[in-house]
Amino acid sequence: MAPGTPTDSPQGEKTKNRRPKDTKFKQQKLPAWQPILTANTVLPAFFAIGVAFIPLGVALLVTSNNITEFVLDYTNCKNSQNPNETCAKFFENVNNTGLICRCEQEVELPEFKGQVYMYYGLTNFYQNHRRYVKSRDDNQLNGQSVGVSSLNTDCDPYRTVKGNDSEGYAPCGAIANSLFNDSYTMVFNNSVPVNLLKTGIAWVSDKSVKFNNPSNWDHMHKPPNWARPVWELDVNATSNNGYKNEDLIVWMRTAALPSFRKLYRRIDHSQTEFKDGLQAGTYKITIDYSYPVTAFQGTKSIILTTTSWLGGKNPFLGIAYLVVGSLCIILGVIFSVIQLKWGKRVGDFGKTFAVKKY
Repeated sequence: MAPGTPTDSPQGEKTKNRRPKDTKFKQQKLPAWQPILTANTVLPAFFAIGVAFIPLGVALLVTSNNITEFVLDYTNCKNSQNPNETCAKFFENVNNTGLICRCEQEVELPEFKGQVYMYYGLTNFYQNHRRYVKSRDDNQLNGQSVGVSSLNTDCDPYRTVKGNDSEGYAPCGAIANSLFNDSYTMVFNNSVPVNLLKTGIAWVSDKSVKFNNPSNWDHMHKPPNWARPVWELDVNATSNNGYKNEDLIVWMRTAALPSFRKLYRRIDHSQTEFKDGLQAGTYKITIDYSYPVTAFQGTKSIILTTTSWLGGKNPFLGIAYLVVGSLCIILGVIFSVIQLKWGKRVGDFGKTFAVKKY
């Protein structure tokens, strides 16, 4: 054989085969079931969904409507010391930053039956912004011994005191620095103060697991926008002070949408006047306005509401069930008429779309 001539392949060498193994799984021969949608199966499904959804939607809507709710937007309330000026205008002056603008609102409330809650609401506030959500140190909030140099770098620029990297903020980050700090008081008929409970507003799991106080506050300072340090948030109640303060815990649970409400207080129903809820009548709400919102085109409000097994007042779910149920009933009727007048039997349908074999 001449040099360079290719040799034959060795005997017994198998040719590579790309064909999958002859198994039911790889050859797609496993038993299969494919539903055949006919009028006899689709129409009952439409009617069944409609019959189930409409009563459920009515129940949800009635439950939501039975919740009593009152909303007071106080973004532009009048300054008590200067009735010609709104508190929003008051804070447009940078020299007033950190001050308090007091305003009073007299409102007529309907009767609230059952447990009543007070919320504050904000709009156009994007707590869901990625950098804002990350701007915290969970180890610090958990009470672990975290040195200033070990604080989460996502807390910048609210991580260390400007010009002194050996001193930090407690708690660090943009979320804590922007803590909502308006406060409210209520008086019924200008004579009966309404006691507002500041505990029992945070998730039990948050307060007992996620938030704990450290052994000391060495080298820590209050965030720039705070009036007092975290260890003085509630000096009258040790269990509600420091990182375990429930106002702080509620605020640190960031909202998913730019318009949100957060629980502020619970009405104290141990008072004789309010043991069954809030009486209908005139209430004076005094607001210590400290949180400017017009700079980001936001608004803020006070919400008084009761709750139900469904939660707060929200008619959307009930309306959605009613709309879907009604559409199913309407479509069921339309398709039934079409089937009765122009429908074909299954056998005729099979003849029309018969597969030809070649």
